[in-house]
Amino acid sequence: MKHSVETVNDQKSDKKGAVGVVETVLRKFKNIAFIGALFPVTILYMVSLAAALYPGSIIMTQIIEQSLGKSLLTKTFYFAFGGSLSILCFILVLVVIVPIVNAPIKPFVKAYRGAWFSLESVPWFYHNALIYLVRYTVLNLITPSPISIFFFKAMGMKIGKNVLLNTANVSDACLIEIEDYATVGGSVYLMAHYGMKGYLIVDKLTIAKGANIGLHSYVMAAEVGEFATVLPNSVVLPKTKLPAHSRYGHVDAVIEVKEPNAG
Repeated sequence: MKHSVETVNDQKSDKKGAVGVVETVLRKFKNIAFIGALFPVTILYMVSLAAALYPGSIIMTQIIEQSLGKSLLTKTFYFAFGGSLSILCFILVLVVIVPIVNAPIKPFVKAYRGAWFSLESVPWFYHNALIYLVRYTVLNLITPSPISIFFFKAMGMKIGKNVLLNTANVSDACLIEIEDYATVGGSVYLMAHYGMKGYLIVDKLTIAKGANIGLHSYVMAAEVGEFATVLPNSVVLPKTKLPAHSRYGHVDAVIEVKEPNAG
């Protein structure tokens, strides 16, 4: 059944039974549905943040007890040291607890093309909400490092050996694969979804062995071939397939294919 751009998110669901009824209600009451979807996100955030703050709370509680009767200088040192240790604990616990919370959601995030308001988009929405909790709080503080690599792997991203991932700007982690020896430069944006003509398209993003993604580029649901180079500040549009050993630059660039042994 084909839908026009104007009505794709307003049409009744094509699904049968109770699932179709639920999806139709989502589309008919979009604003209410969106607000309702934020409630589980709030709960997930509260659980994750509470778990991450718990070790620091223990540390600061002990410091308060130990600092009773101490001089101002000693109290100040205790609180400064305890506060910094609490922050480090918060970072380490958050990058572990969020993937645990995400684990039941991850299997349901799959390639999809259809209305934004659909049952397929719900796990995708929650998966990215959890990624963004870490991305917009602590991820830049630990990128690049083995800790950030651990986080993305735990969120479902397939990362090969000796990969340099120097960016926190990642969406759809469980739909992204970065093969061995690839380099992703600073402030690169990686995402496996895009919107077009009223549709949400969730696909896959693959960066093959030895590929290099230049500084501040955007790569969206594409395939970057082995040892291909994406020049800095480029935009690799969805469905683009860069051949092996090619060079690609900027928005309207022509793909150049370079022989492996060429000068």
